[in-house]
Parts: sequence; C-alpha cells; structure tokens
Amino acid sequence: MKLLIVEDDPGLVKVLHKAVTEAGYIATTESDGLRGLNRALEESFDLILLDVMLPGLDGFSFCRRAREEKLPSLILIMTARDAVKDKVEGLDAGADDYLVKPFPLAEMLARIRALLRRAQVTPTILQVGDLRLNPANRDARRGEKRILLSATEYTLLEYLMRNAGRVLTRSIIKEHVWQYDFGGNDNVLEVYISYLRSKIDKGASAPLIHTVRGVGYVLEMRGDTVS
Repeated sequence: MKLLIVEDDPGLVKVLHKAVTEAGYIATTESDGLRGLNRALEESFDLILLDVMLPGLDGFSFCRRAREEKLPSLILIMTARDAVKDKVEGLDAGADDYLVKPFPLAEMLARIRALLRRAQVTPTILQVGDLRLNPANRDARRGEKRILLSATEYTLLEYLMRNAGRVLTRSIIKEHVWQYDFGGNDNVLEVYISYLRSKIDKGASAPLIHTVRGVGYVLEMRGDTVS
C-alpha cells in the first residue's frame, strides 16, 4: 500500500514516515498543499495523510479539489482544530476520516488499517461506457461480451478504470502495474495496451483506451481518439 503524507512540520513528518514505513507501507512526503495535490493526481496512492494548515493550499481545499478531480485515494485529515464544525467541514469536503492532534501513533495506524480494510471489503463494480469490471470476481464485460484477461491485463485494466478520465503517464502506470522501474526503451506497457485494445476496443462502437501523445494513456468514453 502506498501512502502520501502532506504535512509541513519536519519533525512530525519524520515521526509519521517512520511509523508508517515500519508498519509496512510505502510512504512519500510533501510539505506544501498544492505540490501534494499535484503529486496525488500524478501518482497513485491508496491513502493520503493530510494536514489542514498547509502552505500553498489548505487541507480542506485540497480535499474539495481532489474530489472534483475524482481522485480515488482515501484521505485521513490530521489537525489541531477539534471543533465539531471543523470536523464537519473536513468530512464534507471529501475526507474519509479525521484525527485531532496530538494523537497516539497506534490510533493513527489503526485508523489507516480500518479505512483500507473498508475500501477492500466492498469492491465497487467499475464501469466506463459499456465496459464493466467486477473486482470481486475479476469478471470483465464489454456490453454482453465477456472478456478473458491474463493477470497482468486485469491489473492494467483495473488501474485504468479506477482512474477513468485521468491521463496517466507511462512511468506511473508501469510503477503501479509492474511495481518496478523499467528502462527507457522497454515497451512492455505498449505491448499490454495493444493486448487490451484487441480484447476491449476491437469491434466495439467506440474505443475506450486512448493514447495521449508524449504522455501516456487515458481510459474514457469520448467521440474522438488520439492514437
């Protein structure tokens, strides 16, 4: 699981990073709200630990903009503001949970586990146009046609569908699907995109997988295509 810590207190960042990495998570940190939001939109994180009082962009605005951009990451807000109205504002802005500073690290880790567990227990059926994917049984269908996928094809398709409408860079897709860095000349992603296009878009009324030249790919229903 990948976590993003957006916090501007260097001492707290060090403590949080140590706690979550020792708990087995992969952690990335940002000290500025706007940079943190851009990082969250460019990469894939399962959960974001988010301070409220941040330079660049405050935590509540971060949440609102993240949800407007359909960011799927869970968000756990951390703040010293413990008034009920602040908690309500944070949750209404799009946060999934709220921690009041100071808090025991054990409680924070328990909240993280609970949020991640809740997200995994009830997988939502993903749908883009007439393409449906059920993460519970890995059943994929385009209209009435069932699509048989290899393990890697499934992982790639699920990632594209969970980020439908977002342009994903080649490096981010490779890191998420294969979980290690490829050399600059490795074309494995292009090969698997070709496999998916053959199974999903071939013979369909409209393509769903689109190439964004010089950047990467996006899965969405639209009238035009860039190849």
